[in-house]
Amino acid sequence: MAYKRQFYPGTTSPAVARRRLMDPKVKLQKLREVPIEDVVKLMGHRNPGEDYKSIHPPIEEGSEPDCPIRKLVTPIDGAKHGDRIRYIQFTDSVYFAPVSPYQRAWMYLSRYRGIDTGTLSGRQIIEVRERDLEKMAKEFIENETFDAALTGIRGATVHGHACRLDENGLMFDAWQRYLWDPKRKEVKYVKDQVALPLDKEVFVGAPASMEDLKKRTTIFRADGVDMRDDKEVTKYQHRIHKLRTLGGYQPFKVKGV
Repeated sequence: MAYKRQFYPGTTSPAVARRRLMDPKVKLQKLREVPIEDVVKLMGHRNPGEDYKSIHPPIEEGSEPDCPIRKLVTPIDGAKHGDRIRYIQFTDSVYFAPVSPYQRAWMYLSRYRGIDTGTLSGRQIIEVRERDLEKMAKEFIENETFDAALTGIRGATVHGHACRLDENGLMFDAWQRYLWDPKRKEVKYVKDQVALPLDKEVFVGAPASMEDLKKRTTIFRADGVDMRDDKEVTKYQHRIHKLRTLGGYQPFKVKGV
């Protein structure tokens, strides 16, 4: 029988949203347009139009040792060119943000090749070759996983992501990298991800309504969709907890669970 890939159990809206984000066959909805020059400025790794810095010659110019794995794996574009590895880091509010950091990891690893990612306190970093990163970053900022008020682009000092929303509903940021623009009724970035001032404001659109966010968030919350109300998810969580408790790193030795 052919293996059919499974993503996440459950029937509630957060469970369905988790499956959607992880399934690479699902095309995520694009909600806004942000020019690539602005995305490059937000990350702050190079100036728009500047050449990519490299850490090794293009693969075609080198002499790689004979290796069966190299024959099987097609290098991503940045690896072909020898690009250095750069990063972007998102932080997500616990107040019904479209996605949470840990589900970002699931989504990244399910949808992209050639990446490294890590979950820290309320944030998710993704590292990849620079020209591939810029394409991914533009996609993440423009699609449904990003909300102008409840998602932050923060390379440093992410703290406060979950504690407070300001009078305009924006997630607290100690560096005030982004502000509410009352004239355009949109959120604008005035600093890049490590809080260096930008020479030009970058607009990332208007926040979604809380009603809309509650419908499409991946986050279970007691004042939203309680995880305990999804029997299949609860059963799945109990099984993992029990296997880990009894079997540690050898859950296959636990019988009858």
